[in-house]
Amino acid sequence: MKLSHELNRLEDAMRAAGSEALRLARDGFETIKKPDQSPVTSADLAVNDILHAHLRSAFPQDGWLSEESPDDPGRLQKDRVWVVDPIDGTKAFINRVPEFCISVALIEQGLPIVAAIYNPSTNELFSAIRGEGLRLNHESVDSRQINAGQLPVIALGPWERQTGRFAALDPSTQHRPMLSIAWSLALMACGRIDAVATLEPENEWDVAAGVLLIDEAGGTITDGSGQALTFNRPTPRYRGIIATSPYCPPSLGRELANLIPASGTQTS
Repeated sequence: MKLSHELNRLEDAMRAAGSEALRLARDGFETIKKPDQSPVTSADLAVNDILHAHLRSAFPQDGWLSEESPDDPGRLQKDRVWVVDPIDGTKAFINRVPEFCISVALIEQGLPIVAAIYNPSTNELFSAIRGEGLRLNHESVDSRQINAGQLPVIALGPWERQTGRFAALDPSTQHRPMLSIAWSLALMACGRIDAVATLEPENEWDVAAGVLLIDEAGGTITDGSGQALTFNRPTPRYRGIIATSPYCPPSLGRELANLIPASGTQTS
Protein backbone atom coordinates (compact mmCIF):
# COMPACT_ATOMS: atom_id res chain seq x y z
CA MET A 1 0.00 0.00 0.00
CA LYS A 2 1.49 3.32 -1.04
CA LEU A 3 2.26 5.55 1.98
CA SER A 4 1.37 2.77 4.43
CA HIS A 5 4.76 3.23 6.11
CA GLU A 6 4.01 6.90 6.74
CA LEU A 7 0.58 6.11 8.14
CA ASN A 8 1.89 3.33 10.38
CA ARG A 9 4.56 5.59 11.85
CA LEU A 10 2.02 8.36 12.30
CA GLU A 11 -0.43 6.10 14.12
CA ASP A 12 2.30 4.81 16.42
CA ALA A 13 3.36 8.37 17.22
CA MET A 14 -0.20 9.50 17.87
CA ARG A 15 -1.00 6.62 20.21
CA ALA A 16 2.18 7.27 22.19
CA ALA A 17 1.37 10.97 22.36
CA GLY A 18 -2.24 10.24 23.32
CA SER A 19 -1.13 8.02 26.20
CA GLU A 20 1.02 10.84 27.52
CA ALA A 21 -1.84 13.33 27.20
CA LEU A 22 -4.10 11.05 29.23
CA ARG A 23 -1.39 10.56 31.85
CA LEU A 24 -0.99 14.31 32.25
CA ALA A 25 -4.76 14.79 32.38
CA ARG A 26 -4.78 12.31 35.27
CA ASP A 27 -1.61 13.35 37.11
CA GLY A 28 -1.67 17.10 36.49
CA PHE A 29 -0.34 19.66 34.03
CA GLU A 30 0.57 23.33 33.83
CA THR A 31 -1.39 25.95 31.89
CA ILE A 32 -0.09 29.28 30.61
CA LYS A 33 -1.44 31.98 28.29
CA LYS A 34 -0.04 32.59 24.84
CA PRO A 35 0.41 36.19 23.63
CA ASP A 36 -3.08 36.02 22.08
CA GLN A 37 -4.42 34.96 25.49
CA SER A 38 -5.35 31.46 24.34
CA PRO A 39 -4.32 28.68 26.74
CA VAL A 40 -1.51 26.20 26.17
CA THR A 41 -0.67 23.38 28.55
CA SER A 42 2.36 21.30 29.30
CA ALA A 43 0.42 18.45 27.66
CA ASP A 44 0.24 20.35 24.34
CA LEU A 45 4.01 20.76 24.45
CA ALA A 46 4.67 17.15 25.50
CA VAL A 47 2.48 15.79 22.70
CA ASN A 48 4.23 18.07 20.22
CA ASP A 49 7.63 16.79 21.36
CA ILE A 50 6.59 13.14 21.01
CA LEU A 51 5.16 13.64 17.52
CA HIS A 52 8.21 15.64 16.44
CA ALA A 53 10.63 13.00 17.74
CA HIS A 54 8.79 10.13 16.03
CA LEU A 55 8.07 11.76 12.68
CA ARG A 56 11.22 13.79 12.13
CA SER A 57 13.43 10.83 12.98
CA ALA A 58 11.51 8.62 10.56
CA PHE A 59 11.24 11.24 7.79
CA PRO A 60 14.09 13.71 8.27
CA GLN A 61 13.69 15.30 4.83
CA ASP A 62 10.12 16.40 5.47
CA GLY A 63 9.13 19.84 6.69
CA TRP A 64 7.26 20.64 9.89
CA LEU A 65 4.42 23.04 10.70
CA SER A 66 2.92 22.79 14.18
CA GLU A 67 0.86 25.05 16.41
CA GLU A 68 3.37 24.50 19.19
CA SER A 69 6.65 24.86 17.25
CA PRO A 70 8.28 28.02 15.91
CA ASP A 71 7.47 28.31 12.22
CA ASP A 72 10.44 27.51 9.97
CA PRO A 73 10.03 29.21 6.56
CA GLY A 74 12.21 26.45 5.13
CA ARG A 75 9.10 24.27 5.06
CA LEU A 76 7.96 26.19 1.99
CA GLN A 77 10.79 24.62 -0.02
CA LYS A 78 10.03 21.07 1.14
CA ASP A 79 8.30 18.49 -1.07
CA ARG A 80 6.40 17.16 1.96
CA VAL A 81 5.39 18.81 5.21
CA TRP A 82 3.80 17.45 8.39
CA VAL A 83 1.04 19.79 9.62
CA VAL A 84 0.37 19.18 13.30
CA ASP A 85 -2.07 20.22 16.00
CA PRO A 86 -0.78 18.47 19.14
CA ILE A 87 -4.02 19.01 21.04
CA ASP A 88 -6.98 20.53 19.25
CA GLY A 89 -9.52 21.51 21.86
CA THR A 90 -7.13 22.59 24.61
CA LYS A 91 -9.97 24.11 26.65
CA ALA A 92 -11.78 20.76 26.51
CA PHE A 93 -8.58 19.06 27.69
CA ILE A 94 -8.23 21.50 30.59
CA ASN A 95 -11.83 20.84 31.62
CA ARG A 96 -11.48 17.04 31.18
CA VAL A 97 -14.14 16.99 28.46
CA PRO A 98 -13.43 14.05 26.06
CA GLU A 99 -13.62 16.25 22.95
CA PHE A 100 -9.91 17.00 22.50
CA CYS A 101 -7.85 15.23 19.85
CA ILE A 102 -4.49 15.02 18.12
CA SER A 103 -4.63 16.04 14.46
CA VAL A 104 -1.82 15.44 11.93
CA ALA A 105 -1.61 15.49 8.13
CA LEU A 106 1.22 14.92 5.66
CA ILE A 107 1.03 17.52 2.89
CA GLU A 108 2.40 17.12 -0.62
CA GLN A 109 1.96 19.78 -3.32
CA GLY A 110 -0.50 21.64 -1.13
CA LEU A 111 -2.81 18.70 -0.44
CA PRO A 112 -3.04 16.19 2.43
CA ILE A 113 -2.00 12.70 1.34
CA VAL A 114 -1.92 10.97 4.76
CA ALA A 115 -3.90 12.07 7.80
CA ALA A 116 -5.11 10.95 11.20
CA ILE A 117 -7.22 12.38 14.00
CA TYR A 118 -7.00 10.61 17.37
CA ASN A 119 -9.22 11.09 20.40
CA PRO A 120 -7.33 9.34 23.20
CA SER A 121 -10.27 9.64 25.60
CA THR A 122 -12.46 7.46 23.38
CA ASN A 123 -9.59 5.52 21.75
CA GLU A 124 -10.89 6.40 18.28
CA LEU A 125 -8.26 6.93 15.61
CA PHE A 126 -9.62 8.06 12.24
CA SER A 127 -7.11 7.82 9.40
CA ALA A 128 -6.83 8.00 5.64
CA ILE A 129 -4.44 7.69 2.74
CA ARG A 130 -5.55 9.65 -0.30
CA GLY A 131 -7.57 7.44 -2.62
CA GLU A 132 -7.88 4.55 -0.14
CA GLY A 133 -10.91 5.47 1.95
CA LEU A 134 -11.63 6.37 5.54
CA ARG A 135 -10.63 4.08 8.43
CA LEU A 136 -11.42 3.95 12.13
CA ASN A 137 -8.96 1.94 14.26
CA HIS A 138 -7.75 0.20 11.09
CA GLU A 139 -11.23 -0.83 9.94
CA SER A 140 -12.82 0.64 6.82
CA VAL A 141 -15.62 3.11 7.50
CA ASP A 142 -18.54 3.48 5.15
CA SER A 143 -19.85 6.91 6.03
CA ARG A 144 -23.57 6.66 6.58
CA GLN A 145 -26.34 8.91 7.78
CA ILE A 146 -26.78 8.16 11.48
CA ASN A 147 -29.37 10.88 12.14
CA ALA A 148 -31.84 9.81 9.44
CA GLY A 149 -35.38 11.01 10.13
CA GLN A 150 -34.21 13.80 12.43
CA LEU A 151 -33.19 17.39 11.88
CA PRO A 152 -29.61 17.53 10.56
CA VAL A 153 -26.91 18.09 13.18
CA ILE A 154 -24.42 20.93 12.68
CA ALA A 155 -21.38 21.64 14.84
CA LEU A 156 -21.04 25.31 15.75
CA GLY A 157 -18.64 27.17 17.99
CA PRO A 158 -20.25 28.17 21.30
CA TRP A 159 -19.37 31.86 20.84
CA GLU A 160 -20.85 32.01 17.35
CA ARG A 161 -23.97 30.27 18.58
CA GLN A 162 -24.38 32.70 21.47
CA THR A 163 -23.98 35.76 19.26
CA GLY A 164 -26.61 34.49 16.81
CA ARG A 165 -24.30 34.34 13.82
CA PHE A 166 -26.04 31.18 12.60
CA ALA A 167 -29.50 31.98 13.96
CA ALA A 168 -31.00 31.48 10.49
CA LEU A 169 -30.22 27.75 10.85
CA ASP A 170 -32.11 27.34 14.15
CA PRO A 171 -35.47 26.17 12.73
CA SER A 172 -33.94 23.54 10.45
CA THR A 173 -31.02 22.06 12.43
CA GLN A 174 -29.88 20.60 15.72
CA HIS A 175 -26.72 22.19 17.11
CA ARG A 176 -23.70 20.41 18.57
CA PRO A 177 -21.11 22.50 20.48
CA MET A 178 -17.81 22.54 18.60
CA LEU A 179 -15.10 22.29 21.26
CA SER A 180 -12.54 20.98 18.75
CA ILE A 181 -12.93 21.68 15.05
CA ALA A 182 -10.65 18.74 14.14
CA TRP A 183 -12.77 16.31 16.15
CA SER A 184 -15.97 17.79 14.68
CA LEU A 185 -14.61 17.22 11.17
CA ALA A 186 -13.76 13.60 12.02
CA LEU A 187 -17.27 13.02 13.37
CA MET A 188 -18.73 14.53 10.22
CA ALA A 189 -16.55 12.36 7.99
CA CYS A 190 -17.98 9.21 9.55
CA GLY A 191 -21.58 10.48 9.41
CA ARG A 192 -22.27 11.20 13.09
CA ILE A 193 -23.03 14.84 12.28
CA ASP A 194 -24.08 16.49 9.03
CA ALA A 195 -22.18 19.77 8.84
CA VAL A 196 -19.54 21.95 10.48
CA ALA A 197 -19.52 25.73 10.15
CA THR A 198 -17.47 28.60 11.50
CA LEU A 199 -16.66 32.04 10.14
CA GLU A 200 -13.89 32.57 12.69
CA PRO A 201 -10.25 32.42 11.53
CA GLU A 202 -8.81 28.90 11.52
CA ASN A 203 -5.27 27.62 11.01
CA GLU A 204 -3.94 24.94 8.69
CA TRP A 205 -3.20 22.62 11.60
CA ASP A 206 -6.83 22.85 12.76
CA VAL A 207 -8.23 21.37 9.55
CA ALA A 208 -5.53 19.71 7.42
CA ALA A 209 -6.23 16.16 8.64
CA GLY A 210 -9.99 16.68 8.59
CA VAL A 211 -9.88 17.71 4.94
CA LEU A 212 -8.49 14.35 3.85
CA LEU A 213 -10.90 12.38 6.06
CA ILE A 214 -13.82 14.29 4.56
CA ASP A 215 -12.52 13.92 1.01
CA GLU A 216 -12.22 10.16 1.49
CA ALA A 217 -15.74 10.00 2.94
CA GLY A 218 -17.22 11.89 -0.02
CA GLY A 219 -18.07 15.11 1.81
CA THR A 220 -17.20 18.70 0.97
CA ILE A 221 -15.12 21.32 2.77
CA THR A 222 -14.12 24.89 1.85
CA ASP A 223 -12.97 27.99 3.63
CA GLY A 224 -15.57 30.52 4.73
CA SER A 225 -15.54 32.22 1.33
CA GLY A 226 -16.25 28.98 -0.53
CA GLN A 227 -12.67 28.49 -1.76
CA ALA A 228 -10.84 25.17 -1.81
CA LEU A 229 -8.29 24.61 0.97
CA THR A 230 -4.60 24.28 0.17
CA PHE A 231 -1.78 23.81 2.65
CA ASN A 232 1.81 24.73 3.47
CA ARG A 233 1.23 28.35 2.57
CA PRO A 234 3.34 31.29 3.84
CA THR A 235 0.43 32.41 6.05
CA PRO A 236 -1.26 29.19 7.23
CA ARG A 237 -4.65 30.71 8.03
CA TYR A 238 -8.19 30.71 6.60
CA ARG A 239 -11.31 32.82 6.97
CA GLY A 240 -13.66 30.24 8.36
CA ILE A 241 -14.63 26.68 7.40
CA ILE A 242 -17.81 25.28 5.85
CA ALA A 243 -18.08 21.47 5.64
CA THR A 244 -20.92 19.11 4.75
CA SER A 245 -21.24 15.33 4.84
CA PRO A 246 -22.39 13.28 1.83
CA TYR A 247 -25.79 13.03 3.53
CA CYS A 248 -26.20 16.69 4.41
CA PRO A 249 -29.67 17.75 3.17
CA PRO A 250 -29.42 19.98 0.08
CA SER A 251 -31.52 22.60 1.87
CA LEU A 252 -28.91 22.94 4.63
CA GLY A 253 -26.15 23.11 2.04
CA ARG A 254 -27.95 26.02 0.38
CA GLU A 255 -28.45 27.79 3.70
CA LEU A 256 -24.75 27.49 4.45
CA ALA A 257 -23.87 28.77 0.98
CA ASN A 258 -26.03 31.82 1.64
CA LEU A 259 -23.92 32.60 4.70
CA ILE A 260 -20.64 32.61 2.76
CA PRO A 261 -20.69 36.33 1.77
CA ALA A 262 -20.74 37.23 5.46
CA SER A 263 -17.24 35.77 5.78
CA GLY A 264 -15.86 38.65 3.77
CA THR A 265 -16.03 40.75 6.92
CA GLN A 266 -13.79 38.37 8.82
CA THR A 267 -10.16 39.22 9.37
CA SER A 268 -7.34 36.78 8.78
